[in-house]
Amino acid sequence: MLSTRLFRELYHHMEWADAEVWRAISQTAEAEGDQALHDKLYHTHATQRVFLQLWSGESIDRYDPSRFSSLKEIYEWVQSYHDNATQFLSSLNDADLDNPLLIPWSRMFERALGKPPEPTTLGETLFQVANHTTYHRGQINSRLRELGGEPPLVDYIAWIWGGRPEPVWKSY
Repeated sequence: MLSTRLFRELYHHMEWADAEVWRAISQTAEAEGDQALHDKLYHTHATQRVFLQLWSGESIDRYDPSRFSSLKEIYEWVQSYHDNATQFLSSLNDADLDNPLLIPWSRMFERALGKPPEPTTLGETLFQVANHTTYHRGQINSRLRELGGEPPLVDYIAWIWGGRPEPVWKSY
């Protein structure tokens, strides 16, 4: 069911959508000082990055929203993630997606689940990151609208109908 081709496409869309949202943020003066927006952007992109670190066997960064004092600093950090994720995805084959993956922080959710977490695969976590990003991108867009900005249309189908445009990362 899951395929590396699908994930390459989903992550291409994710980069495009992230770039579009950041473009809209950069055009909204009220965004820079908004702590809620800062924290949601950090959470979204830190989650992307921590999973990539896990997949790649790298050490995991400590979660710390205060590590970036401005949205510009987060923006610059985000761009390198997408290049690294693209490289990682290009190294995979479909069989890799079924590899079990131990997520060190999964036991934190045991109480909420009411039982120990079930085993997880690489493919399932790739899917999780794309879905998690989409979920929080919607929250970010809602906050952007509350701040007087104009959230971009970043639905996957809009990306397809638009001819699968390349991401455009502009100066922040």
